[in-house]
Amino acid sequence: MLGWLRHPLTRSLDLDDPRTTVLRRSIIRSKPFLEQIYLEWYGWVASRIPPGRLPVVELGSGAGFLDSFIPGLVTSEILRCPFVRVVLDGCALPFPGSSLRALVMVDVFHHIPDAWAFLREASRCLEPGGRILMVEPWVTAWSRFVYARLHHEPFDPGAASWSFPDSGPLSGANSALPWIVFQRDRALFEERCPGLAIKSIAVERPLTYLLSGGVSLRSLMPGFAYGCFRILEEVPMLRKFGMFARIELRRV
Repeated sequence: MLGWLRHPLTRSLDLDDPRTTVLRRSIIRSKPFLEQIYLEWYGWVASRIPPGRLPVVELGSGAGFLDSFIPGLVTSEILRCPFVRVVLDGCALPFPGSSLRALVMVDVFHHIPDAWAFLREASRCLEPGGRILMVEPWVTAWSRFVYARLHHEPFDPGAASWSFPDSGPLSGANSALPWIVFQRDRALFEERCPGLAIKSIAVERPLTYLLSGGVSLRSLMPGFAYGCFRILEEVPMLRKFGMFARIELRRV
């Protein structure tokens, strides 16, 4: 990590400290360039939730504001912190079978230490036609360079397993995990998870998230520059170098 770029609010805090999660909520709102990214992500998540009356549950809600887009959203976190309704473990969801309309998350799946356990639980809890909607890091030629050299989270696209040591709720991670499960090991996913179908994967954002500094670094661009870089990102040649993916799974 480039120490001089570390955001001053979280520089001295441990990643697994609940105060870090709370401060990251303030950081997102205080950085116009980064906030625009989350507004787009949240708008996409809200637009893909199927109609119905069953609850929608968000995992890893502590630093975000998705509840302002989805009325009645059940916010949750693995740590006890403000702004969330439920403290839970994604590998052992405390909901009855077929009781949820959707499970949603932004930048969370790659922190779940046992992806297979989560997917099994998600399949159990979702009603038929229910959705898992997530925005996650993705592996491309460009993102391999960025995540391996410029990002603080573990990144291992060659990992043989869908799990990793649970060193901490936020410090434990494999940023390559979504790509491993839904791209590299897609045939295995379809075999292990017959109750879930991949509806869409859209790779995106080769530039804007990096320039925003995310929640850990200072922003490299002012908010007014966001629109120009967002247009540039839509050039087809650049999109294949995306650092993130919007992933939609459907409960069959």
